[in-house]
Amino acid sequence: MSTVDPQLLASWLSARSIARGLPAPVPDRSGLRVDTGQPDELRRYVFAGADPGITELAREINQPKVFIKMCGRPSLLQARVTPRWELQPDAYLMIKDAGRNPVPSLPSGFWMQVSTEGLTTIARIFAEDDTLAASGYAVEYEGVFAFDRIATEAQHQRQGLGAALMAALGTAQQSQAAQRVLVATEQGRALYATLGWRVLSPYSTVALPDDEA
Repeated sequence: MSTVDPQLLASWLSARSIARGLPAPVPDRSGLRVDTGQPDELRRYVFAGADPGITELAREINQPKVFIKMCGRPSLLQARVTPRWELQPDAYLMIKDAGRNPVPSLPSGFWMQVSTEGLTTIARIFAEDDTLAASGYAVEYEGVFAFDRIATEAQHQRQGLGAALMAALGTAQQSQAAQRVLVATEQGRALYATLGWRVLSPYSTVALPDDEA
């Protein structure tokens, strides 16, 4: 049984691909495949739950930089693959209803730029010396409003820039019915929880070590 609605997952993954200029996901082994073709990631397979197709896939793949991702606890994913696959850092699929959007608020000395490229909204926060302090992306697509790559430079963290980015990006949402979705790291989960987000599911990942032959 799927942990997450497969349609929600497909819509989010499609929005993520749009935000990153990647190919659209395609069905593969009861999951979805994105041929990312990046130096650090050749391909990713994403499953809504602990599907038997994961085991078949894990036996066939022999190259590093190919990731298998699953909505569910890391132990459930690990049980589906062979021992040579290594768990990656914890992450979480999080959701939030649209509701009222807070007004973006920046601390003194920072300024923000919001732009749109196709379906993608981009928010960037700059420090007083015009260096990039934080940035994030959002795409509304097929019933979801996906936030992506919300990042604050180390020297500017804990100043509310992440919350300001989220608020600014949220103003681009057109449909109040669209489900807000993002994937958070362990560190990011705490921030998003303070902004009203909740964990829908752990988002677990395995990959072969780089020295795998």
